[in-house]
Amino acid sequence: MSVTNKAKVVFDTNIVLSALLFTHESLSWLVGHWQSENCVPLISNAAAELTRILAYPKFHLTAKEQLEALGNYIPFCEAVDAAQTCPIVCQDAKDQRFLDLAQRGKADLLITGDEDLFALAGQTAFAIESPEAYRRRTESRDYGER
Repeated sequence: MSVTNKAKVVFDTNIVLSALLFTHESLSWLVGHWQSENCVPLISNAAAELTRILAYPKFHLTAKEQLEALGNYIPFCEAVDAAQTCPIVCQDAKDQRFLDLAQRGKADLLITGDEDLFALAGQTAFAIESPEAYRRRTESRDYGER
């Protein structure tokens, strides 16, 4: 756990996008969670990736809406240089960046919906959980148990 007693959390990009864009769905609670400073989201190159993905035509977002979405996440994050790699290697190379970020940022948790990352649970210094498990954890304020 971090010195501030707030969990340092890496949210994979799909989790962040779902929370920001699909406010009628089950992950929308995360926006209020990180904005209320109940956790410290860690980012590295996530800002560039989020910017790129928010511009996808399938989301039908104007430039202003894209900036608003970024403004609902980026200011609440702690930037980390993810140059250090995690000794655990993910089968899907695209997901390795989340492991590396969690390792370098000394994260308490990696929140994902990705099966390749779930397969590594228990092998890392940080917990790997689904958003649902994380919600149960935060509701019980039981960040310390893994």
